[in-house]
Amino acid sequence: MADPSSYRPKPGQIPDSPGVYKFRDEHRRVIYVGKAKSLRQRLANYFQPLASLHPRTATMVTTAASLEWTVVSTEVEALQLEYSWIKEYDPRFNVKYRDDKSYPYLAVTMNEEFPRVQVMRGHKKKGVRYFGPYAHAWAIRETVDLMLRVFPVRTCSAGVFRNAASAGRPCLLGYIGKCSAPCVGRVTPEEHRELAEEFSDFMAGRTGTYIRRLEKQMMLAAEDMEYEKAGRLRDDIEALRRAMEKSAVVLADATDADLIALAEDELEAAVQIFHVRGGRVRGQRGWVTDKVEAVDTAGLVEHALQQLYGEESGDAVPKEVLVPALPEDAEAVTAWLTGRRGSNVSLRIPQRGDKKDLMTTVARNAQQALVLHKTKRASDLTTRSRALEEIAEALDLESAPLRIECFDISHLQGEDVVASMVVFEDGLPRKSEYRRFQIKGFEGQDDVRSMHEVIGRRFRRYLAEKERTGEWDPEGVVEDPEETGRPKRFAYPPQLVVVDGGQPQVAAARRALDELGIDDIAVCGLAKRLEEVWLPGDDDPVVLPRSSEGLYLLQRVRDTAHDFAIRYQRSKRTKRIRTSPLDEVPGLGDTRKRALIKHFGSVKRLRQATIEQICEVPGMGRKTAEAVVVALAQAAPAAPAVNTATGEIMDDDGGGTA
Repeated sequence: MADPSSYRPKPGQIPDSPGVYKFRDEHRRVIYVGKAKSLRQRLANYFQPLASLHPRTATMVTTAASLEWTVVSTEVEALQLEYSWIKEYDPRFNVKYRDDKSYPYLAVTMNEEFPRVQVMRGHKKKGVRYFGPYAHAWAIRETVDLMLRVFPVRTCSAGVFRNAASAGRPCLLGYIGKCSAPCVGRVTPEEHRELAEEFSDFMAGRTGTYIRRLEKQMMLAAEDMEYEKAGRLRDDIEALRRAMEKSAVVLADATDADLIALAEDELEAAVQIFHVRGGRVRGQRGWVTDKVEAVDTAGLVEHALQQLYGEESGDAVPKEVLVPALPEDAEAVTAWLTGRRGSNVSLRIPQRGDKKDLMTTVARNAQQALVLHKTKRASDLTTRSRALEEIAEALDLESAPLRIECFDISHLQGEDVVASMVVFEDGLPRKSEYRRFQIKGFEGQDDVRSMHEVIGRRFRRYLAEKERTGEWDPEGVVEDPEETGRPKRFAYPPQLVVVDGGQPQVAAARRALDELGIDDIAVCGLAKRLEEVWLPGDDDPVVLPRSSEGLYLLQRVRDTAHDFAIRYQRSKRTKRIRTSPLDEVPGLGDTRKRALIKHFGSVKRLRQATIEQICEVPGMGRKTAEAVVVALAQAAPAAPAVNTATGEIMDDDGGGTA
């Protein structure tokens, strides 16, 4: 625990201007990022007597070991820089909202020649129009199925599209009228893009125009006694109305707005967002966060706005944002939102009418989400705590192992030998810390030697990081002033190392640590056969009860490492199998390799080609053609494949020989 007075800036050092500040811990990791209108006034608050600080603030300033700040010109710049640093450093004491699930969106890929309607999750891509988020993917598919009657936009994957184009026949949707079949030229690219634009406009809330237009066409068809056409238009209108009914009107004035509501207690906060477009609720999402910093409702709202709109632009930022409390720097936040949208954004608290009533509904959803989260977490947190305590007791550790690292070795008959390292913190997986290794010290199969090598490499990196940052410095090296504070690979030591295996693997791991002079990290192994826990130097294993939460956690850690290692080993094997003699040609990239195979049809025919014939391929010069001929001549041709049904020997072209 550090004394805040040890790193407190001298009087007069802190400027009285807007800026962003960073607290770092003894390992130079950034643990908190904040902004202020006046750095001098804000930072002075952190150096009061500890008894007068909020408990979370007191914990932060005693964990910190240094303080830095950056002066900016305006409060808007401070807001932007704060958001960038929180995303970059992921400080442990900052509020971080996280989606409780990966919400699905309805996406229209306007960045393609033939735009496609599909369900998308994850990060948003440039040139794609998104609608939602939706609670369930099936809700999107139901809506799309209804709308394809009127807007028959392509929904197939790129592979299906290419196959239909090469065969000259559309898929089933093209035959039943739910796709305009651009793959076979029924519509031009321009006509198909216009359909996609109309689909997007309808989803964006501009529905009245299309309904009125279809009704007019239906009446004209009926007057002309084209009753079949009129019937189809009637069904189209009904389909669009059913799609509209899936999102009821909540604001009569066709408002585009996001409504944000919060429910909070001393420890946690839940946020709910309703996305209203064209007066209809088009999406809903919710987050829950730990209040790891002393922050009020206005501060939580500001963090939520940063999380929601920090990477959005254009229409993704609505004209109106309704919140339960205005941020401290409301004008700066409004200016920042306006910059993200490119036009004016209104940030306000609803006072009366439909918007206030809807805000009450959103707040009720937030309260229910918080109650549900706390019910689940109370059980989960209790279980994880009990599991860590049981492990500490069984292994005779001084305290619960809050960080556990597990290592596993994987190979296929001694080839492609790899290892994995997975990390669990507070009983939960921390996937950003997972690492993969290739065994380099020797050839062949030897799990014990492999484990020794991997543990040694991992902890040599740990010692190197300690030496580089000055935490452990036998040579008296000064700390690097350019230290970034970003989370570093292998920088954090575990309290417990778990290896997948028994006594030999455990002994190898312990020996690797001893050779490096590391004696404050516990080691154990979990053998699969009887799920026994092995400790270094013990002839008998520790047997945990089958109902033990500690054993269950160790099994989960071991199985996660095993799966991660197998996936890496399989990917290496697949990559090795897919290698081609053309890979050895210097300067020959994937594009020209594909061009060669497409031109000649197979590697066998390419091997039979002359240098002049290879030069006929677009992009191939004589020097490269000569290198291709040499590489193919040096590579032994693959053994012929045999058709087991007929006994035929198959050549490279897929044909047979008698």
